[in-house]
Amino acid sequence: MFEKILIANRGEIAVRVIRTARRLGIATVAVYCDADRDALHVEMADEAINIGPPPASSSYLVIDHILDACRQTGADAVHPGYGFLSEREDFAIALEGAGIVFIGPNRRAIGAMGDKIESKKLAAVSGVSTIPGHVGAIATAEEAVAIAADVGFPVMLKASAGGGGKGMRIARSVDEVAEGFNASQSEARSSFGDDRILIERFIESPRHVEIQVLGDKHGNVIHLGERECSIQRRNQKIIEEAPSAAVDDALRAEMGGQAVALAEAVGYDSAGTVEFIMDPDRRFYFLEMNTRLQVEHPVTELVTGIDLVEQMIRVAAGETLAIRQDDVRFHGWAVESRVYAEDPHRGFLPSIGRLGRYRPPAEGEDGGATVRIDGGVAEGSEISIYFDPLIAKLITYGPDRLAAVDAMQAALDRYLIDGIAHNVPFLAALMAHPRWREGRLSTGFIDEEYPEGFAAVEPDDAVRGRLAVVALAIERAKSARMTAMPGRLNGEHAFGRRDWVVRVGKEQVALGVAEAAEPSPTRFSVTVHGSTEALSVASDWRPGDPLWTGTIGGKEITVQVRQATGAVRLAWRGVDVVARAMTPRVAALDALMPEEAAGDSAKTLKCPMPGLVVSILVEPGQAVSAGAPLAVVEAMKMENILRAERNVVVASLHAAPGDVLAVDAVIMEFKVED
Repeated sequence: MFEKILIANRGEIAVRVIRTARRLGIATVAVYCDADRDALHVEMADEAINIGPPPASSSYLVIDHILDACRQTGADAVHPGYGFLSEREDFAIALEGAGIVFIGPNRRAIGAMGDKIESKKLAAVSGVSTIPGHVGAIATAEEAVAIAADVGFPVMLKASAGGGGKGMRIARSVDEVAEGFNASQSEARSSFGDDRILIERFIESPRHVEIQVLGDKHGNVIHLGERECSIQRRNQKIIEEAPSAAVDDALRAEMGGQAVALAEAVGYDSAGTVEFIMDPDRRFYFLEMNTRLQVEHPVTELVTGIDLVEQMIRVAAGETLAIRQDDVRFHGWAVESRVYAEDPHRGFLPSIGRLGRYRPPAEGEDGGATVRIDGGVAEGSEISIYFDPLIAKLITYGPDRLAAVDAMQAALDRYLIDGIAHNVPFLAALMAHPRWREGRLSTGFIDEEYPEGFAAVEPDDAVRGRLAVVALAIERAKSARMTAMPGRLNGEHAFGRRDWVVRVGKEQVALGVAEAAEPSPTRFSVTVHGSTEALSVASDWRPGDPLWTGTIGGKEITVQVRQATGAVRLAWRGVDVVARAMTPRVAALDALMPEEAAGDSAKTLKCPMPGLVVSILVEPGQAVSAGAPLAVVEAMKMENILRAERNVVVASLHAAPGDVLAVDAVIMEFKVED
């Protein structure tokens, strides 16, 4: 077994590998760029080596820097995590030449399967179902247009190297092919150093189902069942689960058999994933093979009880798999949500900054469910513009699918993040979505269910009433605390009033309080909207607590609490509103207050996220039609095309290629045409 492992990665996956290595008694070495000097993985490792400045092309992607770090620390093996150098054959060759073990598949398997073009050819030879398309690199946009027309629309343009949704575009017309080819090629070049693009038929309304395989250096290969990864945005997975609601035992055996056959054909000897897409008739087609650990591996670990990082380490050290196919058992259900630094209310644009408050839900078992956090940040950590916006992965496990989903919903309610925008409200809303809960999924789920983008969930009457009760309980607790302070004149306690009105968002809710036997600000009964049914309210919340946890009508509820001027901001299951508890007289006056009008944003193009200006596509004086591209901004390895919202004339430019802009920085000004 190895004495010291260097992790050639950062963030949550570096932390994940360190945890298993520590359990196995293996020393660890972290590498970091200047921007990650204070990162959690650096703090956790036994040793840490600086490998250069950001971005990744100057640090994490420089093979010589990783080799130098190995020599300095005496590491005898390297775990690449995912992304960066994890699927680079030249990295495995360089390590082999330096006498350092690569904790991953052999370099021949990486070369054959890590390349989407070659892997598709091998899959066809191995008897694996493949998608119709052009198996070969495409040199120009003109060639891409001709091939797409021959394959038939819609098509998928895909980077031959790498993964994670980078360098992928769906094209439904000739114009989209030309534009998408250039964008995909640029993303692939910056993310993977390889700009080869392939084209294949895009399967409508597919599910994304993948098979986890595991092999050793003695010819043994098994599979560990499937994962469903259909909830995606921009080809980037957001929620994963194991098993899949669409796969039964027979289909699992068929897909697993094909995945194992493909792995055996290349002598695969580590953890890897064979990805398939499945059409509505449950016909499946080979998509690609990832010759590395997947981001979503924890859901497989929870339903099988197998630590995949440990198995990778043992296999790399030459051990024979101790697990046979007949030994693999599946128990319960696991769901993973990727918590991203992105603003779901602004088209999921990346967000950067410092985590002013970061308090994930507690890990461990609770009421038959298990909560696991795979994270790489802590309170005070900086979310950088240079890397993927993943903050952490929240994983829940239960005896069945709905139990795991309900556990996820409860855990998201307790996930506190302040200082940056994040997608927890969106994830919380997804957990309550009827179609998700029923398991009717496809990779188009988000586009189909949120065609206009995500907006904060509007509370229905039941939710509004529940949040009104929470706001009242908070007001009563605050008032009781103020009244108890020494030196204050005795006055009417807030919890002595009977009639209340709570404004929740824009709507008012009337509440009537009936005191408990012993008057208490935190334990009382209340009626909502004049209902004759009194709901009991109980909580131990104290002013300053970020979570209001208690029961309303005997049902447990956890609501996030933040202060607002004269009110509180409450967040619960995708609903995010400001609530204010008032006397009926104050509520009557409040209803007369005018609403603030929104500003006019039609005269400027503002940078929607912190990012690097890649190109400006217009000039001053140029007339532009609605929908035309204006500029390209890169943030966290993704290129975003900013388009005109209406017909305009460009008046002036305030940014140039190469500029790094803050969010809402003005890029250009317009003269608005009628």
